[in-house]
Amino acid sequence: MQLPLIPLDDSILFPGMTATVAAETGDAERVFVVPRHEGDYARVGTVAEVVESGRLPGGVGAVTLTGLHRGLAGLASTGPGGGLSIEVEPVHDGTPADGRTRELEREYRAVVEEILELRGDDGRVSAFLRSVSDPGPLADTSGYAPDISLADKQRLLETVDVTERLALALELQRERLAELQVRRRIRDDVESGAQAQQREYFLRKQMESIRKELGDDDASVFEEYERKIADSAMPEPVREQAQRELGRLERMGEASGESSMIRTYLDWLLGVPWGERSDERLDPLHAREVLDADHAGLEDVKDRITEYIAVRRLRRERGMAEEGRGAGAILTLIGPPGTGKTSIGESIARATGREFVRMSLGGIRDEAEIRGHRRTYIGALPGRLVRALKDAKTMNPVIMLDEVDKVGADWRGDPSSALLEVLDPAQNHSFRDHYLDVELDLSEVLFIATANMAETIPGPLLDRMEVVRFDGYTTDEKVAIARGYLWPRQIERNGLLADEVEVADELLREIVTEYTREAGVRGLERELGKLLRKTATRIASGEREAPVAIDHEAIREGLGRQRFFQEAAERTAVPGVATGLSVTGAGGDVLFIETTSMAGKEGFVLTGQLGDVMKESARIALSYVRGHADELGLDSDAFAEREFHIHVPAGAIPKDGPSAGITMTTALVSLLSGRPVKHTVGMTGEVTLQGRVLPIGGLKQKVLAAHAAGLTDVVLPERNRADLDDVPEEVRDRMRFHPVLSIDEVLGIALEPAAAHEPVAA
Repeated sequence: MQLPLIPLDDSILFPGMTATVAAETGDAERVFVVPRHEGDYARVGTVAEVVESGRLPGGVGAVTLTGLHRGLAGLASTGPGGGLSIEVEPVHDGTPADGRTRELEREYRAVVEEILELRGDDGRVSAFLRSVSDPGPLADTSGYAPDISLADKQRLLETVDVTERLALALELQRERLAELQVRRRIRDDVESGAQAQQREYFLRKQMESIRKELGDDDASVFEEYERKIADSAMPEPVREQAQRELGRLERMGEASGESSMIRTYLDWLLGVPWGERSDERLDPLHAREVLDADHAGLEDVKDRITEYIAVRRLRRERGMAEEGRGAGAILTLIGPPGTGKTSIGESIARATGREFVRMSLGGIRDEAEIRGHRRTYIGALPGRLVRALKDAKTMNPVIMLDEVDKVGADWRGDPSSALLEVLDPAQNHSFRDHYLDVELDLSEVLFIATANMAETIPGPLLDRMEVVRFDGYTTDEKVAIARGYLWPRQIERNGLLADEVEVADELLREIVTEYTREAGVRGLERELGKLLRKTATRIASGEREAPVAIDHEAIREGLGRQRFFQEAAERTAVPGVATGLSVTGAGGDVLFIETTSMAGKEGFVLTGQLGDVMKESARIALSYVRGHADELGLDSDAFAEREFHIHVPAGAIPKDGPSAGITMTTALVSLLSGRPVKHTVGMTGEVTLQGRVLPIGGLKQKVLAAHAAGLTDVVLPERNRADLDDVPEEVRDRMRFHPVLSIDEVLGIALEPAAAHEPVAA
């Protein structure tokens, strides 16, 4: 049948429902009402009877409609008056009599009854619901619910099958019931909470009165905490946390077992120096004077600290923002033990006017050492950073992170990962300790880390650091340090006066060269302390009278026989021994690589506790020598049925690295050609199968070790030529350096002339 079309945008008319809409229907007795959403018409609408028509204020036409039954929309067309009409196929509800429909009907009535009970129905809706007997109209009653969305109502209208429509209506009413139950529960909780707070308020007032009558001191404890929290400069989120914990403490009282934990927490929270900052002295000249007075050498470190202070001073004088997020300096001092890495941190703090705190990270394996323990654990404590700030009593101290390369990891966590947040200037403004569970701003802290080797520092952690190398001291620098720093300090520590004992610089040099072989000066200070203890004993016992002049005999008597010798000439006097240069965690060192051959199966033996990389260097060296025997002037029969043995002394010490490649190659060529290696030559460089010499690291430490061992010539890769600028000028002036590209150049420099010796391996 053809009926006038009335679209509805914000409501839906169900069969049995009466509604008034703004529309012009003319003389039509029936119309077709269709929901419309974003210009699209629904496929199912409602055939409605026009009960009454009229006009609204303003002259707009209006009709009162009563829904009769559903209809399927067909083709629409334009009527004579310009209105829309549409072909409609009527759809009438059947009356299914199956058991599932009856079960859905009973359950639907029960759910709606519960909803009405929660909403406080006066009985009229219940009576209307009982008057509906057919399942189709019963499901359509969900269209009256204001809590069901327009889209769900349209789904209900478009469900023609009565049983499916009833199931959908039941699902929608269950959702309404669940939502109402949650609302009721929340309302009940709020009401009960308000009542509990009111009751708690009265009880607290009564408790205060009882405490005053009994003379209890608990009230004064709470008042003291309240005063401390109010006087503290802690940020507002931290203050709220402190007040919440104080409220818990007040509610449970001192008799509770948890009260001591809360008081400990509040003590730590109040112990953080919120808002306290040291007044920085931003004077680059003064800072340089302090650093020069405390340390000899270390020009790179002093320059970097001076630059840091100068930049902060300029930013402050010119009204620029202070260094904050993303601008902190994370200096990492890497070098052998005893080179002054830790002590320079104290000098930096003194130069800048900041407090100084030292944190030793060597060997820690628990992440909680950095981030703190969670408060759920018995005996929980904050991490070391919070403790460092509490000890410093300021939020901008200098914190020394000692031995950062020795941080471990196990099932308790990875402390180096926790350090990533601490040392990242982009993150440490909001560091969160697990124990305090509040944000700490670490962006104003000047972190200085120390390490012996960069290789053992995790890559992501090293990426956040600005590395400054401590490569050790020359002999002249050690003598100057001993004269200016170590000798006066040891005189005081051993109870002597400055005018009671004296020593010449030549004797200090003798102690440096004959009793120590190190990159730093820690061992030197021990030797000086031992010598002065002997002297103090003689003075105290009356055996000697002050002043005492230390001489060669006193050194031998106090320190014993000479421990280190210039042995390069003796060790390399025979063919097959070459002097190599290496770097360890203790600084540069000299290695004597020895080779020999014997009758046996073809191959070679390696000894000296070598790592995998060094073993590969030995294989490459032997392969190169065998493959280029003719070019090297070696007898090709020298390799037949012979076994080669390569040994690196000090077998108890692990050794690894590629830089011994040219040394092993030179030692093998020396053995097979019978030409000894010059005793003045030390060498370092990686070798390839084609005889190329590749660059290495740690050149400065290796050169200092060669200088201390009495070597005068150093063979190094050509690509390391620029690194010679790092070597002190006094060492460069006393030594000769030979940058090379190939092993042929190495052999020409290192081996003695061929005419004086005959091959021994043939």
